[in-house]
Amino acid sequence: MTVILATACAVVYGTADFFGGLATRRSQVLSVVVLSQVAGLVLILALLPVLPGTAGAAALSWGLAAGLSGAAGLVLFYRALATGVMSVVAPTTAVTSAALPVVFGLATGERPAFWALVGVALALCSVLLVSQDRSTERRGSRASVLTALAAGAGFGGFFILLAMAPDDAGLWPLVGARVSSITTVALLALVTRRALRPGPGSLHIIVAAGVLDMAANVLYLLAQRGGLLSLVAVLVSLYPASTLLLARQVLGERLRAIQVAGVACALGAVALIAVAQHL
Repeated sequence: MTVILATACAVVYGTADFFGGLATRRSQVLSVVVLSQVAGLVLILALLPVLPGTAGAAALSWGLAAGLSGAAGLVLFYRALATGVMSVVAPTTAVTSAALPVVFGLATGERPAFWALVGVALALCSVLLVSQDRSTERRGSRASVLTALAAGAGFGGFFILLAMAPDDAGLWPLVGARVSSITTVALLALVTRRALRPGPGSLHIIVAAGVLDMAANVLYLLAQRGGLLSLVAVLVSLYPASTLLLARQVLGERLRAIQVAGVACALGAVALIAVAQHL
C-alpha cells in the first residue's frame, strides 16, 4: 500500500506542477502560489473530518516549519518554470528534493533492503535521464536550473519536516503548513508590492494546481506513515515523468530517446522498491 500511495502521489504532484507551470505563464508567480495554496487549504479543511487526528502543538509546529520550507521551494519552483524549460526544471528539482530525505533517512538509522536501495539508485538515475534536453539553450536556462536546485532543497526540507510530525496528527500538519506558507507568501507579495490578481483565464488553472498539490500532500503523508522516508521520498520524486508526458501531449515538447529511457527506469525503480517491500 505504501508503494501504491507514493506512486499515486508522484502522478498527482506531476500533474499539479504541470498546471502550476501553465499558470505562471499567465499570472504573476506570487499570485499563483498564494491562490493555489488557498485552494489547497480549502480542500484540507474539508478532508479533516474524513481523516481526523490530534491537533497538538507538535503537529502544528512541524507543519508550520514544513510550510515555510515548502513555500520557499514553491516560489522558486514556479519562478524556474516561468523562465525555463518545464521538462528540465521539474526533474532537476525532483532529484534534489529526493536526495535530501534519502540522506536524512539513512543518517537517522533507516536501513532499506538491498533491492530497495538499487531501486533508489535507479530512480535517481531516471530523474537525471529525464532531465536531458537540448532545448536548454533558451536564454536564462542556466539561472532557471540554479533556481530549480534551490527549489528542490525547499521541497526536500518540506518532506523531512512533515515526516517529523506525530503519527496520530492526522492531516493537521498540512493545515499548519498551508497557514504558514500562505502567510509567508502573502507578506512577501505585500512587501514587494506585487498584485495577487490572477491573469485573464488563469484562475481555474491555479485552483486545479492547488487542489492537486494538496491531494498529493495527503497521499505523501499517508505513504510516509506506512513506510521509510528514504523510500517514499524517492518514489514521490518520480513526479517529473507525468509532468513531462503532459508537457509533450499538451505543449508539444518533444521527448528524446534518453528521456524515454528515463521514464522506463522510473517504472523499473517503482517495481524494485515494491518487490523489496514484500521480501
